[in-house]
Amino acid sequence: MGQAMVRINVHTHQTLREIAQAEHRSMQAVLEKAVEEYRRRRLLEEANAAYAVLRNDPEAWREVQAEQAEWEGLSDGLEGETWAEEGKLTTTGKRTG
Repeated sequence: MGQAMVRINVHTHQTLREIAQAEHRSMQAVLEKAVEEYRRRRLLEEANAAYAVLRNDPEAWREVQAEQAEWEGLSDGLEGETWAEEGKLTTTGKRTG
């Protein structure tokens, strides 16, 4: 993967260095983790804001709840399955269908 230079102020650099030393990781690894966590937090905040807009519109919120109920009512008969992050089946439960 390529690299790019980013300018940060002295205080931020010092804080980054301190965190990296405390975690025994490189400053690059700490920064990458921080940016990814920030990206995920923003995604959740944006989703929460979108749901807040829906909740403030009673008709739209009823539609969302109806759709959620439909999804929850669907069953492929494979309750109890657990999937690993990489997409591999790790455990299986009883087939109900």
